[in-house]
Amino acid sequence: MVRGSRLRQIGWAICIGVVFAGFMLLTFRVNAVKSEVVRAEREIVVLEREKLAMETEFETRANQQQLADWNAIEFGYASPRADQFLETERQLASFSAPRAADSPPPIRFAREMEASDYPALVSPLAEHDKAGDGEPDKVAAPAQGEARIALASFD
Repeated sequence: MVRGSRLRQIGWAICIGVVFAGFMLLTFRVNAVKSEVVRAEREIVVLEREKLAMETEFETRANQQQLADWNAIEFGYASPRADQFLETERQLASFSAPRAADSPPPIRFAREMEASDYPALVSPLAEHDKAGDGEPDKVAAPAQGEARIALASFD
């Protein structure tokens, strides 16, 4: 009886081993199929993007042809020639018309000023009593009629 029981235990162990090995093989196969599915989905996404890019390119080229047809029939535009390009800003300015009398002044750009270019700052409260003793502060105030305004100089 002990011998039969021992054989039965060995048989069950072999069966469990075979089932576990089959389970492992099946798990590896399922994972392999899953990775193939993911790879195929990624390839589908890439191909869809390529298809969208090709459709866009096709529509753009079709629109270019339509624009070229409109240009030839209605507008008559031509590509610029080499002699139409300008070398400097002065050449561009030579095409401008003189300023009209009612036109606004031209836009100027401020240059960086040195510290000595700035006027001295004077407090508007310089002649007022700060201490409350009845005497005004002795701060140099601008002379009568002299206005001190900080302006940027223009080039």
